[in-house]
Amino acid sequence: MTKQDVIKQVSEETGLDPFTSRSVIESFFEVVKDALIDGEPIYIRTFGSFILKQRAQKVGRNISQNTAVTIPAQILPSFKPGAEFTDQVKAQPMLTKTKK
Repeated sequence: MTKQDVIKQVSEETGLDPFTSRSVIESFFEVVKDALIDGEPIYIRTFGSFILKQRAQKVGRNISQNTAVTIPAQILPSFKPGAEFTDQVKAQPMLTKTKK
């Protein structure tokens, strides 16, 4: 599902015109990005949390040159689904996609 599909579905379910739905969804994305850039997590009850995760510095290998490479520590955005959301997804049968 693409962002355009989400906008269309929200527009149909809410009765809002697609332009308004697009504006609301784009604004939500901006709020999430701005909050995470400021280091503030977002908690949406029953859905999940948009949080920052810190990865520690580690040593990797450059196989082609057989050397050690230091990978610096990083802070990355992450989504952690809520328990209710996770349970709903787990309750669904596993869908298998067939290749065309």
